[in-house]
Amino acid sequence: ACPGSGRLAVAHDGKKRIHVFGPSGFCLRRFGERGEASCDIKYPLDVTVTSDGHVVVTDGGDCSVKAFDFEGRGVLAVREGFSLPWGLDATPKSEVILTDSEAGALYRLAADFQRGELRRCQIIRSRLVSPRAVAVCQSSGAVVVIEHLKARGAGKGSTRVKIFSAEMDLVGQMDSFGLNLVFPSRIYATAVAFDKEGRVVVTDVCSQAVICLGKPEEFPVFNPLISNGLSYPVGLTYTANNSLVVLDSGDHSVKVYSST
Repeated sequence: ACPGSGRLAVAHDGKKRIHVFGPSGFCLRRFGERGEASCDIKYPLDVTVTSDGHVVVTDGGDCSVKAFDFEGRGVLAVREGFSLPWGLDATPKSEVILTDSEAGALYRLAADFQRGELRRCQIIRSRLVSPRAVAVCQSSGAVVVIEHLKARGAGKGSTRVKIFSAEMDLVGQMDSFGLNLVFPSRIYATAVAFDKEGRVVVTDVCSQAVICLGKPEEFPVFNPLISNGLSYPVGLTYTANNSLVVLDSGDHSVKVYSST
């Protein structure tokens, strides 16, 4: 979600892989076709919008991070050094925090998107296990990451939620087994966000729900926010007016919930 305009960017596997919607739900722009050009998108894994109005996408097809303006014009592509860039979220300063699932690393990327210039791209945390979804708290700068742990045997595996301070110190963590000791059902987290108050919110595909896990200092609590009407929630964000937006891969829809 764009903090200023209220526009919403969605990545999917259609012909044009990025759709930009207005606050009313009307599709304003489609761009990012599959192809070999620098502004094409082969396989989008995540998308975020910076405060200065640029759409940033992780492309698993060529292991790159690509930035566009709202008209769909490519302004920057970063390909160096990534193994499999996956999740990303923008900071209030229009920097981007992103995960590299294969390298087990967390990056901070700073760029002048207006000029198409990369300023720096550095690892800020390593030795993570298949990190995918990531979110940045807009008020405190805390970072939350979802790791995907391999299963022992033929099982599906599990997930682990890790919270870091703005200085990248580990504040708290809980895996599916630990969450299952506290909560009534097994949680397999696919997406994560911070709400306006700095609470960690995740989507859970096992219970087809959206669950609040509380603030980092009280993590984890268990507060189901949405428990009906979802089939396979895989994306999550908050708008500037604190509406909750869920991307539901089960019925290929974007669902918006008011905070009241």
